[in-house]
Amino acid sequence: MKLDVNVLRYLSKDDFRVLTAVEMGMRNHEIVPSELIDRIAGLKHGGTYKVLKNLLKYKLLHHDRSKYDGFRLTYLGYDFLAIKTLVNRGVFTGVGRQIGVGKESDIFEVAQEDGTVLAMKLHRLGRTSFRAVKSKRDYLRHRSSFSWLYLSRLAALKEFAFMKALEEHDFPVPKAIDCNRHCVIMSLVQGYPMVQVKQLQNPETIFEKIIGIVVRLAEHGLIHCDFNEFNIMIDDDEKITMIDFPQMVSVSHQNAQMYFDRDIECIFKFFRKRFNMSFQEARDESDEAEVEMDENSRPSFYDITKDANALDRELEASGFTKKEQNDLDKFIEGGLEKSKDSDEDEESDDEEQVVESNEEGNLNEMKSLQLQEEEQKSSDGVEAEVELDDNEKDESSEDEENEAGRDEELDKKLGKQRRRAMAAARGGRKSQSSRNTYKDKGGRSQNSKIHTNLSGW
Repeated sequence: MKLDVNVLRYLSKDDFRVLTAVEMGMRNHEIVPSELIDRIAGLKHGGTYKVLKNLLKYKLLHHDRSKYDGFRLTYLGYDFLAIKTLVNRGVFTGVGRQIGVGKESDIFEVAQEDGTVLAMKLHRLGRTSFRAVKSKRDYLRHRSSFSWLYLSRLAALKEFAFMKALEEHDFPVPKAIDCNRHCVIMSLVQGYPMVQVKQLQNPETIFEKIIGIVVRLAEHGLIHCDFNEFNIMIDDDEKITMIDFPQMVSVSHQNAQMYFDRDIECIFKFFRKRFNMSFQEARDESDEAEVEMDENSRPSFYDITKDANALDRELEASGFTKKEQNDLDKFIEGGLEKSKDSDEDEESDDEEQVVESNEEGNLNEMKSLQLQEEEQKSSDGVEAEVELDDNEKDESSEDEENEAGRDEELDKKLGKQRRRAMAAARGGRKSQSSRNTYKDKGGRSQNSKIHTNLSGW
C-alpha cells in the first residue's frame, strides 16, 4: 500500500483517538468489536461511528463482518500513528520520496527543521513475497500466535537495539536516532548498494575489510545471517557501511556455524564473479596445495575467539539463552575459587576413605543377616507347603460326598419349581378368558339361563 502523507492534513484529533483505540483493542482481539472501540475512544454523541467511516474512506482501517462487526488497523493506519508520534517528538518535520523497497520494509527520506535529511525505515512483514517470517526469523521466540503488525514492531525494536550497540563499538553502521512502533529513524548513508557497483579501485582491500567485519562481529558474539552485496553500502571514497540487522543471531545459536559460513561464501562468490578475484593458487600445482590455500584464505568459525564483553549478552541475541548465561557466570566464579577448592579437596579425600571403609563393613554385616533370613523363610515355606497338600486332600474327599448329596436335593427342587410354573401358566390362561367365552364355544349365554329358570318357576 502506497504511503500518501497528504492524508495527514485532513485527519483531526478524534481520528487519531479512534486509531489509537483500535490499536489498543488489537492487543487482545484480531478484529476489534465496534462497541469496544466506542468505549475506549470515549467520544460523545456517537462520534466514534462517524470517525470510523472517515477512516475507512482513507483505508486506514479494515472492516470485517465475517464473525461480528469489527475493525482492524492496516499498515497505512499504523504508519500514520508512528509518523504522528515522531513528529510530535520533533524528530522530523517532513516526509520526502521513497528511496528503497525490500521484502520486509520500505525506506523514505525525512527532513528535520534545520534541513538535515534522515532515513525512515517502515517494517512491513507479511508481504506475499516473504510470508515465511515465523520460520525464517526468530522474532516470536516462545509465542505461537502473532499478527503482522506485532511482528513488524518486534523487528523494528530489534534492529534499533542492534544498531545502537554496534555504533557504540565502532562498527560501520548508520546512526540510530529514534524508534516508534514499526518505524526506525537513522542517518542517511551517502552511498550505493554493493550490487550496483561495477568497478572498484582496490577490490582486494575492500574484500579484506568486508571479511574483517564478519570476523569482528563473530568475535563480539554476533552473526549477521544476511551479509551479502544487497546489505553492504559503499560511497565514492570506498567507505563500507553495513545495514539490515533484525535477523542477527548469537554465536551460541544451534545453526551459528552454518550462518557464518553462508555469509563468508556470499562475499567470496560475489567478488569472484564481479571482480574476477581468485582465491586459490595456480592450477599448475597439485590439487592438495589448492585445497590448503583455499582453506587458509577462508576464515573458520572455530578459530574465532569470543571477547569477554560480547554483545549477544547485552542484547539477548537469538540463541543466547539464560541457561548459557548462568553457566558462564558459574564458570567465572569457579575460576576465582579454584585455589580454595584445591586445599579442601585434599582434606576431604582422607575423610572419604575412612567413611568408605566403615560403609563396606556395614554392607557385609547386612548381607550376612539377609542370607540368614532367606534360609529361615525357605525352610518355613517347605513345611507350610506340606501341610497345605494334606489339607487339600482331606477337603477334596469331603467335597465329593457333599456334591453327591447336593445333586439329589437340587433335582427335587427343580422338579417342584417346574410343576408350580406349569400350574401358574394354566391358571393364568383361565383368568385371561374374555366375557364372551360362552358365545365363542357355542354355549348358552347368561340370559338364556334366566329364561329357563323363570319357566320352571
